Amino acid sequence: MKETRLKIRNKFLKRYTQGFPLIIKDALHHIDPLKEEGQMIQLIDEKNKFIAKGYYGLQNKGIGWVLTLNEKEKINEAFFNKKIVKAIKNREAFYSNAHTTAFRVFNGEGDGIGGFTIDYFDGYYLINWYSEGIYAFKDYVMNALKKLPHCKGIYEKRRFDTSGKFIDEDSFVWGEEAPEPLVVKENDVNFAIYLNEGAMVGVFLDQREVRKKIREKYAKGKNVLNTFSYTGAFSIFAALGGAKKTTSVDLANRSLSKTIEHFSLNGIDYETQDIIVEDVFHYFKYAEKKNLKFDLVILDPPSFAKSKKFRFSAAKDYKDLLKSIINITEKDGTIVASTNCATFDMKKFKGFIDKAFHEMGKKYEIVEEYRLPKDFRTVKEFREGNYLKVVFIKVKK
Repeated sequence: MKETRLKIRNKFLKRYTQGFPLIIKDALHHIDPLKEEGQMIQLIDEKNKFIAKGYYGLQNKGIGWVLTLNEKEKINEAFFNKKIVKAIKNREAFYSNAHTTAFRVFNGEGDGIGGFTIDYFDGYYLINWYSEGIYAFKDYVMNALKKLPHCKGIYEKRRFDTSGKFIDEDSFVWGEEAPEPLVVKENDVNFAIYLNEGAMVGVFLDQREVRKKIREKYAKGKNVLNTFSYTGAFSIFAALGGAKKTTSVDLANRSLSKTIEHFSLNGIDYETQDIIVEDVFHYFKYAEKKNLKFDLVILDPPSFAKSKKFRFSAAKDYKDLLKSIINITEKDGTIVASTNCATFDMKKFKGFIDKAFHEMGKKYEIVEEYRLPKDFRTVKEFREGNYLKVVFIKVKK
């Protein structure tokens, strides 16, 4: 495959020689030769010396990914197979754990190839493609997965089109189809997974350790509020951890049936819990007006959200959202503040927390913090890849 040579600007040179994996437009003198996604790229310095090799693929993050710093390494099926086999080997402990049957198998640039991820759901593999560029290598990835002894079937989500939107269509591509729902375990808790149902399949795997900690240490005897609750995963763990009551709030209509399903799958009478379909921002005002207080509040909003009356951006609005939560948290209560926004780091996130409490005239203590779990591998050269930030905050008396 012909490789297009692109010159790196001097001020970006050190980053790429040290292993920065994302190809960004601003780092290059020009991108005129790039015509077709999937095109192979050679990055060279001002003196035409080889620096790195990668591919052209448009994502919201950049225009492609570096695959190797070795000029002689060939990017072919053997290359993809080697990376995927190595990633599988790094997850051997997960495969042998009967208590958890859903986890990430390949985490993009963290496992050596940016632009796609692979998740495992009890024998079935789900590939998320994030650009047409990486999708050009689809057969290489599929062939590597088909060889695995524990692969029953393969699904894919093409999370791109010309306007950058998710292409919502049937996801099944190979093998046998999974039952619907496919029931998987996470630390012996049951989740219902729908591999053919749009972009979201039923649970976010990156919060596994946080949910476990809530069940083991924070839920017992507590009145729990789970905001932006999606399918109620945090609420299920809290209830199984002995919570006095859980309240799950989400704007999406589907959250009601999905949360009921998850409670029922785990032997919990959903009628003993509150499941509310409502704008979370409106619910905060309602709770404050009614003087409702909670011992444990889980705040895990999307990076961006909008409803009829509210627009939310984590980078701009997390501090004010947290202030609304502080108002309805009991003294000595705990707030689990979480964000998956990659545009700011943990230091800035803690800055939002500090400002929120300062402006509310309240004191707090950070008692625990979490980043991505081990199966969501990252590389130190690309800090943005370690997007998850979770902080357990004790609200002081």
